[in-house]
Formats: sequence, structure tokens, C-alpha cells
Amino acid sequence: METNDAVSSLAALAQESRLAVFRLLVRNAPEGLTPGVIGEQLGLPAPTLSFHLKTLAQAGLVTTVQEGRFLRYRVAMASINALIEFLTEDCCGGHPELCIPKGKQT
Repeated sequence: METNDAVSSLAALAQESRLAVFRLLVRNAPEGLTPGVIGEQLGLPAPTLSFHLKTLAQAGLVTTVQEGRFLRYRVAMASINALIEFLTEDCCGGHPELCIPKGKQT
């Protein structure tokens, strides 16, 4: 991932409603959700939700699939994994095994 792509992704997530939408989609991966369900669960009006989904899609964090007359939004796991890798590639001086939080080590 390039730095500009990482900045775009992080900027898209740096807003409370978009972060809530993203986290809801992560919880419902890989199936995803329709905008109606997202709006209902988060209490967001359709125009506001549409704006936030468009921003997340432009950042490459979500994808859409047409299902009849509905759209289904899903998290773009490849993009998310690339962002996480970008953020942690130099973790612990090149020794990422040292960066595992306590209690998560196997």
C-alpha cells in the first residue's frame, strides 16, 4: 500500500459515523449489509448514510454488489489487511512477533 492510499483510508475512518458503519460491516463480514439495514441499525438517515458509504467506497474500504434493485455493502478485506500491514510493517524494529499484545501470544 502506498502512503497516499493509507492516508485516504485513515481519513475516511476518522469520522464517527463512517467508523460506526465500517465496524458494523466488519461485524457482518463477509455477507455485508444493505443500506436500509445499516441505516436502521445506526440510526442514520439515507442521504447521510449514502454520503458516508460513498466516502468509504472511494477509500477502497468497502465494496458494493448489486442484488436486484438493492446494493449490498461489504468490507474490502484485502484493503483492510493491506492497511494493517502498512501500519505495522516496521513494528518493533522489524520483529513483529514482539508486537503481539500480552494475552494474545500463542
